[in-house]
Formats: sequence, structure tokens, C-alpha cells
Amino acid sequence: MADPRPSAPGGFAAKAFSGEVVPFRVVAFREGHDLIGVHVRLTAPDGEESLHRLSALEDGSDRWQAEIVLHAQGVWHYRFEAFADDYATWAHAAAVKIAVDVDVEVMAALGRDLFTRAATDKTRTPAERKRLASTSSTLSTADAETALAVATDPDLAGLFAVRPLFSMSSATTDQTIVVERTRAGVGGWYEFFPRSEGAKRQKDGTIKSGTFRTAAKRLPAVADMGFQVLYLPPVHPIGRTHRKGPNNTLDAGPTDPGSPWAIGAAEGGHDTVHPDLGTLADFRYFVREARKLGVDVALDLALQASPDHPWVRSHPEWFTTLPDGTIAYAENPPKKYQDIYPLNFDGDPMGLRDEVLRIVKHWIAQGVEIFRVDNPHTKPLWFWEWLILRVTTDHPDVVFLAEAFTRPAPLRGLAAVGFQQSYTYFTWRNTKRELEQFLTGLAEETADYLRPNLFVNTPDILTEYLQFGGRAAYRIRAAIAATAAPTYGVYAGYELYENVARPGSEENIDNEKYEYKLRDFAAAEVAGDSLAPYLRRLNEIRRQHPALLQLRNLAVHWSDDDGILVYSKHLDGAFTEDGKPDTIIVVANVDPHSVRETTVHLDTRIWGIEPGVQYDVEDLVTGAVWTWADHNFVRLDSFAEPVHILRVKERS
Repeated sequence: MADPRPSAPGGFAAKAFSGEVVPFRVVAFREGHDLIGVHVRLTAPDGEESLHRLSALEDGSDRWQAEIVLHAQGVWHYRFEAFADDYATWAHAAAVKIAVDVDVEVMAALGRDLFTRAATDKTRTPAERKRLASTSSTLSTADAETALAVATDPDLAGLFAVRPLFSMSSATTDQTIVVERTRAGVGGWYEFFPRSEGAKRQKDGTIKSGTFRTAAKRLPAVADMGFQVLYLPPVHPIGRTHRKGPNNTLDAGPTDPGSPWAIGAAEGGHDTVHPDLGTLADFRYFVREARKLGVDVALDLALQASPDHPWVRSHPEWFTTLPDGTIAYAENPPKKYQDIYPLNFDGDPMGLRDEVLRIVKHWIAQGVEIFRVDNPHTKPLWFWEWLILRVTTDHPDVVFLAEAFTRPAPLRGLAAVGFQQSYTYFTWRNTKRELEQFLTGLAEETADYLRPNLFVNTPDILTEYLQFGGRAAYRIRAAIAATAAPTYGVYAGYELYENVARPGSEENIDNEKYEYKLRDFAAAEVAGDSLAPYLRRLNEIRRQHPALLQLRNLAVHWSDDDGILVYSKHLDGAFTEDGKPDTIIVVANVDPHSVRETTVHLDTRIWGIEPGVQYDVEDLVTGAVWTWADHNFVRLDSFAEPVHILRVKERS
């Protein structure tokens, strides 16, 4: 046997979330023509063992698979066991030979011996053993018709499928898969700056910051849109030295709030809240109010400091000192962050490591169970492996999201060492070809250990696609993000179609990172000038269709147009609460400036419909119903409805 999966690179444990349908796969074969069987032996976190029979994939690859749902959180162990399937080998040979009257007596005699051996198996029930012994006796005097009936008896085949009869076997080494809570792999995220929520312009033109108490008033609207996670940028005191002004300028005025990522001031550091936002008690109130609405609060964990952070004085060895004695500030050319000092783990790795653990535990004590980690690829992998293991051992529900827009190897490395979720390159994958390759890779190549969180925008990222694609672009990107992966995210302002960039950049002009943002979301929705109703519908569709809350079931299909992306997500009835299969087909016009007509070509066998057979589909956004088959005409108008989200209706 070879290539056991699920697996992660570097010998790390594979991942699953509670309720995820996990394909267990292995390559297995033997010499000659005798048939084999394969099963996987699972050991649950409580030590309970179970056996699951695999089926051969009909693709000539010698791959075997069983789809299994893992519910219990914790560390699971599994190994594959292959064996010479003596019953299947005999039944196949007997059915072929006896049907043409060849070696009838020989096959009957071999069958008699096989059933006699099976009847002595004391692990079988008395009723099974009695039946097997009776079958052996029958074959002693059986004619060709009777022997053929035995060889093709489905009930007998079922007995041996559950408890195989074999003479040789082999096994892989034990493998590990960690099952985490469902929120580690499923959820809609919404990001806002609490200082902007409830902020008010005063008579003198200055703006008074919002607080945790005023921001809590926005929570019902976030929950009403259907989001389950609210992500907050850093909520700590902001440094004054080199504080950035509007649009990342170097001349901040006395009332400019500065970037939340320039953490630390005289009021405190990473374990403190900005006094403008309130107190730790106010923060805990905010978390409680969110939970009442079914929303988890995710907090930014940004391991960096402003020049005013207490660490700069108490632990200068935690930073990079230049030859002239100054501390190096952060740069990501052409971007410069004079207000931020990055941490350096080389000077005192153990001391810095322990301090970060203290900070994380502090915020867990305040009710935080999700951390969005800023730029984790700029810190050592060993540190993240250590920290995540230490934290999740005591707090298994804690989730870490890696905000790592970096090269593929470190991005995947962070996922392998323990990050439960990862940002990806989704924002920069916009064409049909790019999305086909990208989404297939997420579903097939890295799904065993990397869970993508498909954020459509961030305070740092306003892509050209959104800048110049008009409102259709916002609709298209949200629909793809919400249906292609179980976890996706939206930064506030997306629903208001904020699309004006600072010249020469991919950031919004008048960026909220450097100033307060006064928005009236409710008025925009009343005026019909908001994407919020569409986001609300997308999240409603996600709740109603469990196929969308799985990652590995995405299958790309075909269209005759380079601008029409087609994919499906299917979930067998064995894995749904009502026992009914769930199939969603997404057809998206990824060119936001066009009206396109084309033919889409579907492999309907994925959801159990043979090619050429007709079935009905319902558009879950518009309510339209069409009769489809495997080749279908579509017309997608980017200026009206650029995306079909279709439910395959049950056939009567």
C-alpha cells in the first residue's frame, strides 16, 4: 500500500472539523488476478475502534476510498489494512466459470471449503455461522444452477463485506488526524473597526471614537446578515511616535487616531485595550453580547510594536537593532511602516515565546476563542507549532487564522504546523482559468491540512477587479467566496461598494486603518444602495445547504465561454440530517462588464444522474426553475444577475 490520505507534509497531523466528510484514500494492489479488499481502522479520541470498508475507485489508479464523517473532537488515529479477499476472488471466478459450464465441480468444491472455514470463525454470530455451514453443505451436492446462485447471492456477499475472509494481509503505519470544532472550518466572517461603530462628528469637526458599547449596537445587524464570526482589528493602545495620518501620511494631526496595528503606548501594550474604546470589562460585555447572537469574536494577534510600546524599553532584545543604534521599522516595499517595529525572535526566543503565550491566555480569559494572526510568515514556524499546540491542548476550541499572503511554501507550512485557517490568494484569482485551478487546488491538493478563508477584501486589499468592476464585481466575488469554501469573509464597507483606491495602490482611499469611517449602513439598505440583502441571502443559502459547508466536494465543470466559471458541490444523503442528497451548481460570469451566452457541460454522474437524463434546477437567488440535463444553455447578465446558484431538485 502507498500514499495514505488524509495526510499533511512534514509528518504533521492531517486536519478535519467536526462534521466534515473526510475521504480516506490509499493505493493498494497485489500481483496476479486475485481480488483484494481494503479497510481503514479508526481509533477515536476515547479509544473506541471501528472498521470501515473502502471501495475501489473506478479510474484504473488502484486507489481505494471511503468517505467518513468524524464528529468527536480530538486526536484520531487510523491505519489502512489490505488483504487477499478470498471470498470475493472465489465468487468472481465461480460466477464467470459456472455461467459457461466450466469447472463447475471444482468451483463448488472450493466454495465448500471456503464456507466451512468461514463457519468456524467465532467472531461471527451464531446465526451467521449456521448459515455459512448450511451453504457449505449445499455446495457439496449442488448442481450448476445452485452453485451459481450461491456465488451471486448478495446477502452472502454482504456478510463477507462486513467481516472479510482473508488469508494474507498488510497494514500501513499509524496515521494521525486532528478533529477540531466545526467553527475551525465553517463560518462567515465579518470585519469592522469598533472605533468607527458609533463614532460621531462633533461641532468642531473632530470625531469622537466609538466604543465597545456603541459597537455592540451594530452586532444585531451583523448577525442578521448571517455572519457567525466578527473579526476585530487590534483593540490596544496606539503609539504616538511616527503615528500615521490619513492615507498613510507621516503628518498625523493631534486628533488622528493612528493605525491599530501600531500597538503600544504609555497606557499599555498587547494585554490592554485602547482607553477610547473602554475597559476590559467593556470588552467582555461586547463578547457576551456577540455570543447571545450566535457570533464569535475574533481578535487580531499582531506580534509587533509601536516605538512607544513598553516592550521597547523593557526588552529591546526582542527587536532588530541597526548599526546606528536605532530599531528597524517594518517595511513591505514599496510600503513603509515607520510606526511599527517588527519582533525578532533571534535575541531571546524563549522569553518572547512565553510572553506571547501569556498574552494569548489573557485574551482567552476575556472570552476570545478565535485569533486572526497578522503576518505569521514573518515569525518562525517552530514558534507557531509550539504556541498553537500549547494553547489548544488546554483550550481545544481556540482557532488561529493565518493572515499570510506569502509564497506557497510558507503559506502551506503555517497550515501544516497547526493554523486552523489560512488566508489565500483568492483576492487575486479572478479569471475563469485562474479560479478553476485555484479552487481545484484548495479542494484536492491541500484540503487535508489547509482550510482556506476566502476573504473578498481587507483594509489592505482593494483589488483592481473591485476598483474597476463596478457593483457586479462585488456580487460575483461574494457569491464565489460564499459557495466555493465553507469559510469566507467580508470587511465592512464591501456592502456599500467602496471601490475608490488611493492612487497607485490596492488600498481604499481614506483608509480606515488611519482614520475613523462614518457609515450609515441602514440608510444605504433602505435606499436600495447596499449589497447587504445579497450577503444575507448568500448566508441563508449556506445555512440551508450543507453541501456548501464542505470543502473537498467541489468539482469544476466546463463551459464554452472563457468568462463563465462552472462548479458544483454535492453531498450524499448519507451525510445530511434529512437523508436527502444536496447538490448545488454555481455558474458565474466572472467578467463584470458583460452579458454572456454559452453552453455549460456538466458531469451529472457526480450527483447520480446519468448523462442525457433531465432534471429540474432552481435558482436560489431569483427563484427561477429550469429543466436541465448535462448540456445547458445559460445567459448571464452582469448588470442584473451575474451568478446562478442552482439547487438540483429531487426527482419525483
